Amino acid sequence: MPRVDNHTFYDDALKTHGTNAEGVQWISEETQRVRFRVLRELLPEDLSSVELADAGCGFGDFLVYLRERNQTPGRYLGLDVMAPMIETARARTGCEIRRCDVLQDPLPEADYYVCSGAMNILTWDETQSFIRNCLAASRRGFVFNLLKGRDTSLIYNCRRPTEIQQLADTLNATMRVREGYLAGDFSVLLEHC
Repeated sequence: MPRVDNHTFYDDALKTHGTNAEGVQWISEETQRVRFRVLRELLPEDLSSVELADAGCGFGDFLVYLRERNQTPGRYLGLDVMAPMIETARARTGCEIRRCDVLQDPLPEADYYVCSGAMNILTWDETQSFIRNCLAASRRGFVFNLLKGRDTSLIYNCRRPTEIQQLADTLNATMRVREGYLAGDFSVLLEHC
């Protein structure tokens, strides 16, 4: 079970901030876009034939970001557990957005899975399961970001790249990591060997 109740965590932000970056618990739209830029850089240059599944898609903001740059994937599928986010993402993107719990439900296959922020309140065991599940459902790889630091927060899941490397080794996956774009954050590409 996450460190805090998932529904309360996001419902409170949604009620306070509405359907924007703060409504999905990001500090600002600017920092959200910085994270999206780094995730995009870890994906293949040409997305036109790529099937992309967005785990914890929130309001579909990552697809909106890609569309603004004329980098729409061949197929986009959003996955989320929060009904208000699913409804907004469907309206905002016009794409298939499914209610799905990545930790418990079967995942559809896609070329790449991407996740921005959805693991931030999970426990370490849940984070490992989330990564395993998304990588297993991907044909090519999984791109995600995590908060960087020691695991001492009562709310947030902070990890270190070395922990993810150890997990990647057990999953027989190659790993690329990006750091330094924001304090307390890192992004990872895991690809099947």
